[in-house]
Amino acid sequence: MTIGLFIPCYVDQFYPRAAIATLELLEKYGCSVSFPAAQTCCGQPMANSGYEHLTHSCNEHFTTLFADYDYVVCPSGSCTLHVKDHLHASNEQAALGIRRKLYELTEFLTDVLQVTTIDAYFPYRVGMHQSCHGQRGLHLAQMSELVAPPFSKPLQLLQQVKGIELVSLNRKDECCGFGGTFCVTEEAVSVKMGKDRVADHLQHDVQYITGVDMSCLMHMEGILKRRGSKVQVIHIAEILNAAVLQPATV
Repeated sequence: MTIGLFIPCYVDQFYPRAAIATLELLEKYGCSVSFPAAQTCCGQPMANSGYEHLTHSCNEHFTTLFADYDYVVCPSGSCTLHVKDHLHASNEQAALGIRRKLYELTEFLTDVLQVTTIDAYFPYRVGMHQSCHGQRGLHLAQMSELVAPPFSKPLQLLQQVKGIELVSLNRKDECCGFGGTFCVTEEAVSVKMGKDRVADHLQHDVQYITGVDMSCLMHMEGILKRRGSKVQVIHIAEILNAAVLQPATV
């Protein structure tokens, strides 16, 4: 199968390690992956700010770049959900095809590749942040307020990583407050929500906070740095691709 790797602009600019880990992880499972170098923003910031009518050129460009791949995979729940729900183009059939074959990374690993074995070693205490877009939009995990069987595709993968210690948070699916442009227009509310989310992780003595969205992790990373915390954030792809950290055998 051929995969077009869709890397959000903020990941490309600030967290390229997450993109590289995504590429390497997919290749480990036999995927033929291409990165269309001409890709740009998917238009989500404009749409979130009420200017979706200005995203036409983004949509046309995205459709042209990714129409011919068997699958499109993205290491971001929020950008994935935006494209799945809002991508329209003059070639509407191609745009609809992309919306149907676009997957967030952990969703692709569990649902399409049906990964049951992760060759990774990450000997640290880790808190898992369930991002809102992934959980409530893409249904990567069950919402705790529903009387329904619990599940989490990201946790399903993390539980296969050797050496990892996953903590159980008090409010495992609480929003971090980032919310895209919400963190700009409602800065005080966003910061308070982020502090509450970080506090839950710190109370459980985590060494790392992980998740499927670097945007959420970036928000919490800023709060952690401002309080001088040694806790780090890391995209889930970097943990699932962390076999290189396994001690050499004698």
